Amino acid sequence: MTNPDNFGLTVILVLLEHGANMVSSAMIKICGISTKETADAVTKEQVDMIGFVFFPKSPRYVPMAKAKELADHVRGKTQIVALTVNMDDAGLKEIVDTISPDVLQLHGSESPERCAEIREIFGLPVMKACGISSAEDVEALAPYVPHVDRFLLDAKPPKNSDIPGGNGVSFDWKLLQGLELGKPIMLSGGLSPENVREALAISGVSDVDVSSGVEREKGVKDIELIEAFVREARSVAE
Repeated sequence: MTNPDNFGLTVILVLLEHGANMVSSAMIKICGISTKETADAVTKEQVDMIGFVFFPKSPRYVPMAKAKELADHVRGKTQIVALTVNMDDAGLKEIVDTISPDVLQLHGSESPERCAEIREIFGLPVMKACGISSAEDVEALAPYVPHVDRFLLDAKPPKNSDIPGGNGVSFDWKLLQGLELGKPIMLSGGLSPENVREALAISGVSDVDVSSGVEREKGVKDIELIEAFVREARSVAE
């Protein structure tokens, strides 16, 4: 298991191992990968993180056996992120034991105390996803700061949605301007090749996560869209 204190070192080593082309002001995560073909596209583009979804209601859900196959396929080429939603310890243990993720992404209503508990039990970096729609939501991030390694700031799901992320909606990126939490921030929610440059410029955030924005249909990733998204995100640093 990975010590959270070594998270930054792990990122640096991955970058050094896989070439200077990965070094960019934008850390990029492609989430909801479910096929070897799209996993290969992610590693070909030297994306920093690949996300596997362990939430059965999501159209991007991958069964454990398939997730293990994909994780083993990309291991050492990118950081493996396991996305969970309000999962209990037994479920998290199965994921950790089976796919050996580099990061646990908590995308539910997990409290700061629960984040701290998971971090302690499993010895892995925790990325907390939080829904944003107002300045009050941004202020509510403060209690999490001591207990997580990274924030993923997503749009709050529409009222009729039963999944917490991957809904293809965005929020007012200006809410993040000047935000300093002392932990890395990754921007998510409604991003696509068409708007990622604008999102980075307006928010001031350098790291991005995309899922539905690189799909040709719900849950089905498109390799050309992945390539375009990475190209646009990295062009901000040029």
